[in-house]
Amino acid sequence: MRLNVPIRGLAAAAALIPLLHAAPVAAADADLVARGAYLATAAGCANCHTDSAHGGQPYAGGLALGTPFGTFYTPNITPDPETGIGRWTDAQFLRALREGVRPDGANYFPAFPYTSYTNILDEDARAIKAFLLAQPPVRQPNRRHDVSFPFSWRFLQNFWKLLFFTEGPFQPAPDRGAAYNRGAYLVTALAHCGECHTPRNSLGVMDPDRFLAGAPPPGPGGKKAPNITPDPQTGIGNWSDDDILGVLTDGHTPEFDQVGGPMAEVVKDTAKLSEEDRRAIVVYLRSVPAKPGAELK
Repeated sequence: MRLNVPIRGLAAAAALIPLLHAAPVAAADADLVARGAYLATAAGCANCHTDSAHGGQPYAGGLALGTPFGTFYTPNITPDPETGIGRWTDAQFLRALREGVRPDGANYFPAFPYTSYTNILDEDARAIKAFLLAQPPVRQPNRRHDVSFPFSWRFLQNFWKLLFFTEGPFQPAPDRGAAYNRGAYLVTALAHCGECHTPRNSLGVMDPDRFLAGAPPPGPGGKKAPNITPDPQTGIGNWSDDDILGVLTDGHTPEFDQVGGPMAEVVKDTAKLSEEDRRAIVVYLRSVPAKPGAELK
């Protein structure tokens, strides 16, 4: 059978073929970036990787993090190929989150919360990377950490990891419901709440027996992170579900106060989460074993 189609028509039809294939791909990429934006918000990436107090560009790093071991400066995670993550592969990005290892094979210090981010699922990590690579690149070299000897030796992190680090990813509890598991994932992985709200020992290791029981400020001038376990005296045991939800939504507490310090920045992120996710966080926090605050320990 011979088709009587003009040459111009064939040419036009041929030109449409790449567009027909490209449209779903572009839509899929846009969906991935949008999903990554949501996850990056839950993870608070901008809070640590933007030195907004000194006019820093979003995700360009340079924020000083004071700790008992010295001052760490957050790195540039914009897609700049020289000073950011523009040349990172998916595998390198996932290894940074999962194992705390840089593309050059050196260890990250646990000031970068890979001890919690290790639980982020692979597909979520790839979505976050897609979002970061969609941001404007900023050429800004990373600052050297100001960390005292011997803690400045990165190779010592190998021994620290061997003793204190458990690699992820997150495993849902089969005997718990969907809301609990979603809340557990948000609190322990993406939002990494334990990194601030859990006390640490002299080696900077979070105390698993006092998870979320409150912690002193990590550096000079900081504020204590409160106890957010269900302890009725020093924690949130006397708060209603709506009280907890209110803090996550707009920062107001049952005492008619507003959260301040770093938590005020966190609330800007939790406010952008879906109500379903905020309520999942409430469900999980309700289930954490109650622990007295340090002052009543």
